[in-house]
Amino acid sequence: MSKRMVILGAGESGAGAAVLAKAKGFDVFVSDKSSIKPKYKEMLDNHGIRWEEGQHTEADILNADEIVKSPGIPDKAPIIQLLKKQGTPIISEIEFAGRYTDSKMICITGSNGKTTTTMLTYHILREAGVDVGLAGNV
Repeated sequence: MSKRMVILGAGESGAGAAVLAKAKGFDVFVSDKSSIKPKYKEMLDNHGIRWEEGQHTEADILNADEIVKSPGIPDKAPIIQLLKKQGTPIISEIEFAGRYTDSKMICITGSNGKTTTTMLTYHILREAGVDVGLAGNV
């Protein structure tokens, strides 16, 4: 039986995480409390991924083996509190994608200055001739 992965948030990186999870053999369900853009609905439909918008159906979310959560969903959200209470692992989209690359990564976190620090790091590495890319919310 395949591992059940629930993706919370169906923006660009959430939809991308869902497609990756499906390609890696997960049973995938996507839930977004807001409206999902038509292009992401089409992407999910084309990959045979179940999704919902405008709500978080607890029965479809709480049975996940693992959750990939959009950074836009606050940790205080009721569904996140329920998942934490039952001990379901919750990871970010970038953490999930990072499992499937051999690339070296520099991960920048914090409250302020992340974009500036990320762009400066990218610029320095690129100018030094390193084959470098950006991922995340930049």
